[in-house]
Amino acid sequence: MLKFIIEQGKVILEKDPAAKNLVEAIFSSPGLKAIVYHRISHKLYLKGKLFRARMISQHARKVTGIEIHPGAKIGKNLFIDHGMGIVIGETAEIGDDVTLFHGVTLGGIGGDKGEKRHPTIEDNVIIGAGAKILGPITIGEGAKVGANSVVLDDVPAGTTAVGAPARIIYKKAIAYIYAI
Repeated sequence: MLKFIIEQGKVILEKDPAAKNLVEAIFSSPGLKAIVYHRISHKLYLKGKLFRARMISQHARKVTGIEIHPGAKIGKNLFIDHGMGIVIGETAEIGDDVTLFHGVTLGGIGGDKGEKRHPTIEDNVIIGAGAKILGPITIGEGAKVGANSVVLDDVPAGTTAVGAPARIIYKKAIAYIYAI
């Protein structure tokens, strides 16, 4: 766990211009605290210890202002900037190197237990402050979602979506290089 915290601290130091050193990045980041709590609660969730998992996630919510359901799947190097008001639902999936700003919701739009109700966020995505990503949709690799956008449909890889409801305003070609 200590190795994980140091690695996350380095991610914060790299992505947050306000962080001046590794110690500050580690001890002053509510996002890092929330992710550490989530790692613990997620392990309990996977072992079927649902009540304990929820108790830890609710404690993390009180401490950080960030609510992450223990069932959510989170990849490597999630960066949560400021964090207050972030909500990540049970069936949400977050890839690697994703950035979330304060007030982001990865929420559901109803549905039944056992089915996918929350978004999938692929690698290298940036989601602006106050954005609401709702339902079992996918935000593609390298996409950006503008602040206060309400996203109800898939956002293709390499694009930028803004507005309520969100619309695509920018498309970037994503090149894949294959080594021979």
